[in-house]
Amino acid sequence: MKQILLLEDLPEIRAWLKTLALQVFPGAQINESARIHDALELVNAVRFDVAMIDLGLPDGSGVEVVQALREKQPDAQSVVVTIHDDDDHLFPALQAGAFGYLLKEQSREQLSEQLHRISQGEPPLSPSIARRVIQYFTAQARLQPAHPIDTVTPHVQLTERENEVLLRVAKGFTLPEIGQQLNLSRHTIADYVKQIYRKLNVSSRAEAALEAQRLGLFRR
Repeated sequence: MKQILLLEDLPEIRAWLKTLALQVFPGAQINESARIHDALELVNAVRFDVAMIDLGLPDGSGVEVVQALREKQPDAQSVVVTIHDDDDHLFPALQAGAFGYLLKEQSREQLSEQLHRISQGEPPLSPSIARRVIQYFTAQARLQPAHPIDTVTPHVQLTERENEVLLRVAKGFTLPEIGQQLNLSRHTIADYVKQIYRKLNVSSRAEAALEAQRLGLFRR
């Protein structure tokens, strides 16, 4: 049975998200919380598979819970579900370890489709959020001078194929889309992603995007 953490302070939205979570993860145990303090206590008591976390809570930011899960339960997949689509909310959440970032303005069908990606090992990202991440890292890459890859990170040795996969992961493409572009199976791409994450010592698409930028891949 999957254990789901649901952190949302508004009762009607919490009920809506609970119904959504049970639709995507039938039979899951939903652990509800309206406060960060209570959510942190749950993190210490329950091993979670997925966490659906709002950012604007009465006692602070849900980023604190994202960070706690990353430190104490690195296998848990934290997904931010929020109304905030600005950089000041998005990037701190991703840097804290959020696996996905969804906007509440989407329909239940769209959110359900995004959340189903978790079972495929793909991060759920609202389309506008994925575009914002890509635009941000592309812009950052243009501002930085090019460096040879082995000069920037001499301890990391990626093959040409791994570089190709990493660039597409950082740009927000799904595993099937990357497989189609490179004429490889989804499972082969998944193996590449796992190997890349291990080499770069990262655990999320946001961290992978940072590394792709640092390696100069966006300038290709």
